[in-house]
Amino acid sequence: MLTVPVYSTSGERIGEETIDPADFGGAINKQLLHEVVLMHLAARRVGTVNTRGRADVAGSGKKLFRQKGTGNARVGPKRTNKRKGGGVAFARRNRDYRYSMPKKAVRAAIRMALLSKFQDNQAIVLDGLDLSKPKTQEVAKIFRAIKRPDLSETEAAESVGETKSAARGRTLERRTILFGLPAHDQILHSSVRNIEGVMVAPVAEFNTYDILKQRYLVLTREALAKLKDRAKEMASKSRPASAAAPEEFTHAAAHPES
Repeated sequence: MLTVPVYSTSGERIGEETIDPADFGGAINKQLLHEVVLMHLAARRVGTVNTRGRADVAGSGKKLFRQKGTGNARVGPKRTNKRKGGGVAFARRNRDYRYSMPKKAVRAAIRMALLSKFQDNQAIVLDGLDLSKPKTQEVAKIFRAIKRPDLSETEAAESVGETKSAARGRTLERRTILFGLPAHDQILHSSVRNIEGVMVAPVAEFNTYDILKQRYLVLTREALAKLKDRAKEMASKSRPASAAAPEEFTHAAAHPES
């Protein structure tokens, strides 16, 4: 079992939550993560580039002058890419770079990406965050108070005479964070989205690229509970149907007439 530290809004560690690695795939397949990340990056590419080829520029296709006898170099039509104003050789066209992978592979990659955060001590649970209206300063103050969970005891220890910037370097301030919510919450979304480097999204909208791109994962207690349920749901969808209920096959073999 893996443990995830639980912090209060004042930055104190008040407990921990347990994570079953089996719910998140049990093991990490780096090749699968790489392929899914490439899929997401390809979907983000903007294929609006467009250049004009020989067929797109104005001009006749007739040879400009005869091959021999003029003393000039041999040339073809005006639209050739060798002349000024001609078309571009191997002209680039608009295209869509998106492609899809099997849903089971994408679901497995999401669980593996989350498991990597839990194993690398880059995930925390935030308890007691309750805002009545959007307050970006309040959330920024919380990140400034929480120490980075992946630091060793030696790195996290305070030194005598250190500067404020050095002390803040051990906190979550100015770090890339994926803030997970159980569902869409406009107040929390408005409070977190303006902090530089912080991305906020419901756990149902997590994808492999966003999880791995952001260094730290911050979840509320409700978001962690929903994330566990969602991981179990995705694991059940990825499990082969033949291994779902072996007792039924045993019963059918023993009683073929039923």
